[in-house]
Amino acid sequence: MLIDQDVQPRELFAGTLDRPIELDVVGDLDEDWLIEALEGIDVLVTISRLSVTYRVLAASDVSIVAKVGTGIDNVDLEAAAEAGTTVVYTPGLNALSVAEHAVTLLLAVSRNLRPGRLALENGQWRDELPSAIPVTGSTCGIVGFGVIGCRVARLLAGFDADVLAHDPYVHEVDTDLTGAELVDFETLLDSVDSLVVAAEPTDETRGMIDASVLERLDSEAILVNVTRGPVVDTGAMIDALEAGEIAGAGLDVFEEEPLPADSPLLSFEQVVATPHIGGSSIRARSSIVETLAGLVEDHFEGWTIPGRFLAARPGEVCVSPPGE
Repeated sequence: MLIDQDVQPRELFAGTLDRPIELDVVGDLDEDWLIEALEGIDVLVTISRLSVTYRVLAASDVSIVAKVGTGIDNVDLEAAAEAGTTVVYTPGLNALSVAEHAVTLLLAVSRNLRPGRLALENGQWRDELPSAIPVTGSTCGIVGFGVIGCRVARLLAGFDADVLAHDPYVHEVDTDLTGAELVDFETLLDSVDSLVVAAEPTDETRGMIDASVLERLDSEAILVNVTRGPVVDTGAMIDALEAGEIAGAGLDVFEEEPLPADSPLLSFEQVVATPHIGGSSIRARSSIVETLAGLVEDHFEGWTIPGRFLAARPGEVCVSPPGE
């Protein structure tokens, strides 16, 4: 078994499996190194930093890839099916954790937490800070209304916020249950005080939050991204921040991960950035790791893996693009 260094707690994963395992920790992201490291390995456990490509799968003996979390964009599912490799993942198990983080980022930006901390470090006080942008009573937009988006909406309802949601593959929502109203993208952009990106990372959503979208937002709008970095055009976001077209951004994901220490994004006082930790609550991680360990055990025992956790199996990709 090879375990990505991002997977925590590793000890819980190891302790959950009954079969003897050999633990190793991935430290390098180079494809050639990974191929060499996978020699004699039949289980690969990863989050998102590793690119599990056709070349990696074709050259290895990996029988099952266990992907932590919901997004599986770093695993070539077609290649896995062709190589006879099973891919399992854990959609929805960390949704509440990610949703909590999205709201945390929104509040952190709106309440000037980073500028406030910097002010204290520089001997300044509150009169030298801009006023907070209230979330209570505001209109919040959510792009992507899957499990995470629904959770965000329900949390925002506690702030008496009006929540508008857009998802081209969701045609009806229970407003009483979710606290959200489904609208078209144009209406959402023209109406919101903040925008939470919760869309699945696909070819269709890549770069969807671009310059044309950002310039439609109010100058006091806050952008939050908790899904995948490439859904937001980084260059356009930096330009919008520099031009004052948006008030700030709360970011847990980036086009390049890990985010370089010299990234221009880190120079903005009105940007609160975290290292892709939205789904990393103790409860969520424990649930995910226990579930994955059980799925790996099921795989080697020859038991049926529940369809909701199956992304690919020999000869078949088991997940469909959104809307199919």
